[in-house]
Amino acid sequence: MDIQPWVWGVTIAVLLGVIALDFIIIARRPHEPSMREAGIWIAVYVSLAIVFGIGIAVFAGGDQSLDFFTGWIVEYSMSMDNLFVFILILGSFAVPPEHRQRVLLVGIALALVFRGLFIALGAAVVNAFAGVFFLFGAFLLYTAWKLVADGGEEEEYKENAAVRMVRRVLPATDRFHGAKLTVKVDGRRLVTPMLMVMVAVGMTDVLFALDSIPAIFGITSEPYLVFTANAFALMGLRQLYFLIGGLLTKLVYLSKGLAFILGFIGVKLILHALHETTDLHVPEIPTWLSLVVIVLTLAGTTVASLAKSRRDAAAQPAAAESAATPPAEGGAQDRVNA
Repeated sequence: MDIQPWVWGVTIAVLLGVIALDFIIIARRPHEPSMREAGIWIAVYVSLAIVFGIGIAVFAGGDQSLDFFTGWIVEYSMSMDNLFVFILILGSFAVPPEHRQRVLLVGIALALVFRGLFIALGAAVVNAFAGVFFLFGAFLLYTAWKLVADGGEEEEYKENAAVRMVRRVLPATDRFHGAKLTVKVDGRRLVTPMLMVMVAVGMTDVLFALDSIPAIFGITSEPYLVFTANAFALMGLRQLYFLIGGLLTKLVYLSKGLAFILGFIGVKLILHALHETTDLHVPEIPTWLSLVVIVLTLAGTTVASLAKSRRDAAAQPAAAESAATPPAEGGAQDRVNA
């Protein structure tokens, strides 16, 4: 796929324009969006991704379009896992509800910048040495094993190195001052928790990129498709936080589904590396099959999770009623006679 420099320029310019427009809207009216508002914006971003994928099919062919859609779904599904951590971070910093959009948008903008650098580096390595797919595949298999071994349990948020460094270097206040990143107190310029939480969200998403970028390189090695799939997935992430933040606690099997997807792509990468670097007749997993496996896994995980949550919710009143039931008369009489 031969992408001209002007195509890259237009893509980045449009992306920067969307982020700038988001900042303007949020700055003028800080608020916590309703589920309806969040749902509308997610529908807009999903529609734009679909239109973009159709455009890829028209100008570059159906195979490239299939690669984009598969990569986009992988990145979007893995972004769900990011939301668990975002909930912990925003809760840990006690971010006021009306400022959470700003925090998430800045964090996503930082993530896009760093992911762009990772993608450029990854593309250069892939082009120079096909054997790097062995490393990518092994890393994804390890990540999948860790997800299963940890059981998907949420841990308490711990500040990353970037936040700790900011705290050491810059004096900070212990409370928010609106949306300000710095404030002057007694003649001293101090940073606010708003800056801290933005750094935390941005750096956390960069850490998530360490497994999502190799995963999408397992779908396609075309840098333009990798970047745009990441961009569309991240741009809808902020609204997704407000739409299904409460629903995430019900997706109890999400981590297992993501582990299976990562493991599947890890195997796909290793098979591809064997095919490229050896004379063995190793079968490769086609992209269409990857898409089918990913979609079925996500659908099955969601259905199973919601079914289990419904069973657990139904069992709780029954358990509470059983605990509140007084002992039988015979049992009470036996204790009296004793």
